[in-house]
Amino acid sequence: MEEKKLYNDSGIEISQVYGDSASENPGEFPFTRGIREDMYRGRLWTMRQYAGFSTAEESNKRYHYLLDQGTTGLSVAFDLPTQIGYDSSHEFAEGEVGKVGVAIDSLKDFETLFAGIRLEDITTSMTINATASTLLAMYIAVAKQQGADLSKISGTIQNDILKEYAARGTYIYPPKQSMRIITDIFEYCSREVPKWNTISISGYHIREAGSTAAQELAFTLANGKTYVQAALTKGLDINVFAKRLSFFFNAHNNVFEEVAKFRAARRMWANITKSLGATDAQAQMLRFHTQTGGSTLTAQQPENNIIRVAMQAMSAVLGGTQSLHTNGFDEALSLPTEHAAKIALRTQQIIGFESGITQAVDPLGGSYYIEALTDEMEKLAYKYIDTIDAMGGSVAAIEQGYMQNEIAKSAYIYQKEIESNEKIIVGVNKFIDTNEKVKPVFKIDDHIRKVQIEKLEQLKNERNQAEVEKQLNRLSEAATNGNNLMPYVIDSVENYATLGEIADVLRKNFGEYKG
Repeated sequence: MEEKKLYNDSGIEISQVYGDSASENPGEFPFTRGIREDMYRGRLWTMRQYAGFSTAEESNKRYHYLLDQGTTGLSVAFDLPTQIGYDSSHEFAEGEVGKVGVAIDSLKDFETLFAGIRLEDITTSMTINATASTLLAMYIAVAKQQGADLSKISGTIQNDILKEYAARGTYIYPPKQSMRIITDIFEYCSREVPKWNTISISGYHIREAGSTAAQELAFTLANGKTYVQAALTKGLDINVFAKRLSFFFNAHNNVFEEVAKFRAARRMWANITKSLGATDAQAQMLRFHTQTGGSTLTAQQPENNIIRVAMQAMSAVLGGTQSLHTNGFDEALSLPTEHAAKIALRTQQIIGFESGITQAVDPLGGSYYIEALTDEMEKLAYKYIDTIDAMGGSVAAIEQGYMQNEIAKSAYIYQKEIESNEKIIVGVNKFIDTNEKVKPVFKIDDHIRKVQIEKLEQLKNERNQAEVEKQLNRLSEAATNGNNLMPYVIDSVENYATLGEIADVLRKNFGEYKG
């Protein structure tokens, strides 16, 4: 590829890549320096903003606002009842409807959520795991209603249930049955929705639970390895399905450690997939989304979080991310206000268009410090992976509590360091402002549940109940006979079966995991 000529503000020409011509180049195995030879010279990362709250109507307004402000991809947050398969009318949903994300009970809500937004024209990331098949089915159904070419719609479902058992907790079914649902999604999408990323293997929540950067790297790649092995067991072609795997990492405040983590992740995953039989370079590449660290945000002096988020976002860009979400500075207090969401997006835009970071590929490559950190991060991560492999893989390691215990130990050590002032958190244990005023926060009204219940009652009065029961029975039979579940979930969704009704069918067949 012919290099574009770029110059800095002093008129000095910036080369695309710096380093010994004999050294590894970006876009070449094992992709330590990046998955594309021109990286951000050719195209900036996708600038996402994670949003979803209250009702589908309210979230739709925020999505239109973000798109108008220049965001290039949507990222949907769902409320807890949606994440664990309960309709808003269920007793377990009380107090949680619309609180940490948007409430989705049926395809009607999904139609409203994306009203006026052409799904062929954007990419959408959905943070959903146990009910991922149902939410993906709704997305496909809306795309079909819009007349979209399903071969062109693109986006990602998180769909990473292993990290739920290890770190986050929004699981429904036992591991074996959850893995079956995930591999069914792999199989269906590779055939019907080929541009869709069928899983976002997530280190983000592992880090949020208290892991170190090395543990985040190791446990995430170990889980990724387990998903690949499950798909191979199902008879899927690694050179096909592995192209649609993506990863989701956290970015914390230690800039150079984070850059080294991202570089090591690419190199490790390339070698892991190669060892599992991948021969296509596209199937060996680690593509990842990054979110700045929610657990690093402080309720004290929240404006300081703007600086934290900017540093974290820079580490993700210096590390070669494909997609980035920047947190709002007020998220330690509440869901982000519109003002905070705009500043978060502007942070990415300033890095992308003003910082000069994007002019050279892997600008920190060749640094003695960065290269040493990358090597050491890789060694430490492989030690954890070797331990997990000796236990029988991620599922066995989770069942034995290994990952959970390692994360808990790291979280405990970190908290002790803060309390002893060994680790300084500005505004928390040093440089404290005793005159700080309480900041206004974004609140969700409890009447949202009443609104959702009324919509559910209207839906059930209007839909063809006999057809709903027919489709749910077919789904139950598929759960028993081993057929791919996705077509049956889509048929159920399109006939306006609710998310809770679909989850209950699978609960009846698969049981629930108690932890």
